[in-house]
Amino acid sequence: MILRKLEQSEHGNTRLLWEEVFADDTKAFLDYYYYIKARDNEIYVVEEDGQICSMLQLNPYMLKVEASELPSAYIIAVATKEEYRGRGYMGGLLRASLNEMYAKKIPFTFLMPAAEAIYSPYDFRFIYEQDIGKIRMEDSCEETQSCPQNCVFSDAALWDAEEMARFFNAYFSGQWQVCAVRDAAYYQTMVMEQQSEKGGVRLIRQDGGIKGMYAYAAEAGLEIREPLYLPGYEAACRCSVQELLGNLLNRGADGTDREAVVYACGNIGRTGRKPVIMARIVRLEELLKAMTVPEGTALNCSFAVIDPLIRGNSRVWRITSEADETKIHVRETEDSEGVLPVDALTEYLFGRKSITETAEADGVMVTERLALELEKITKLTKIFLNEIV
Repeated sequence: MILRKLEQSEHGNTRLLWEEVFADDTKAFLDYYYYIKARDNEIYVVEEDGQICSMLQLNPYMLKVEASELPSAYIIAVATKEEYRGRGYMGGLLRASLNEMYAKKIPFTFLMPAAEAIYSPYDFRFIYEQDIGKIRMEDSCEETQSCPQNCVFSDAALWDAEEMARFFNAYFSGQWQVCAVRDAAYYQTMVMEQQSEKGGVRLIRQDGGIKGMYAYAAEAGLEIREPLYLPGYEAACRCSVQELLGNLLNRGADGTDREAVVYACGNIGRTGRKPVIMARIVRLEELLKAMTVPEGTALNCSFAVIDPLIRGNSRVWRITSEADETKIHVRETEDSEGVLPVDALTEYLFGRKSITETAEADGVMVTERLALELEKITKLTKIFLNEIV
């Protein structure tokens, strides 16, 4: 058994395994993925009997975390040939990739799990939930307000990417503490990805300017992803989706019915929420240094971290901040006021659990003073991580 990271020229050798394990993915999507995404990602494999029998891929992303821009990696295509399962290959691939990410000072990694139980033993925890909604052909645009006049709906082209990035960064980036850094290259990739799924990115324009946009896929019915629109343009977004539905129905597209499913929908036809993205702390001090405390707050505490997979995190850390700053300083120390396993710390820093709930978790020891100090940290609760690949 050989576990190694492939050279870039070898990445295409994993396509057969992808096609075998993820049989629902189309040729068009895989053509896009292996031409665009796999040319600059990292792929770890296990080879046995002269073939690739297990793999894990890391797609690079730059993330905005508070005021910082930091490198991260999206874990995807974790797959093992059926006859080689149960041998611990996935665990080996995760450990190898996590420790290499640690060496690169990546603060945390994230993924969209097929099942929570697969990744929770490796200290991944949910950090992001997504709204789900529906828009039906029978819904009236006048249910909330009239569709703004002179709105034009069209699919984005690659040359629209720079304008799309300006739109996002001007009106939406500041809403979130954690999100992908979105530049022209990001939106060019999004357009190509959606086109590989018989979709695109729909623009809502008025007087020539972008007022809203959303990604869509139409492989089996119509899926709407992350509609973003300015105040007053929700009805225009609904009308745009209904227009798409009508076009698909008129063409007799496979799997299309009279409603579209909307993900990360905000207020559009919301029917529920579901946890979508899990994350794992990789380089703890890099994450803590990107976090903040409120102005006028002094912070000074220490705690031991237990990380069974990344030895470098398993240290005693002191975090401090003076009253005249918001930045958190991190260093190693010797005197610990408590113990926090890395999974419990992940859920706390991303606001999934309160300090009281965290203190009750297995392996956690938190003094009253430490709890009061940790509560001063501004948790990362405003998250927008709905990347698909």
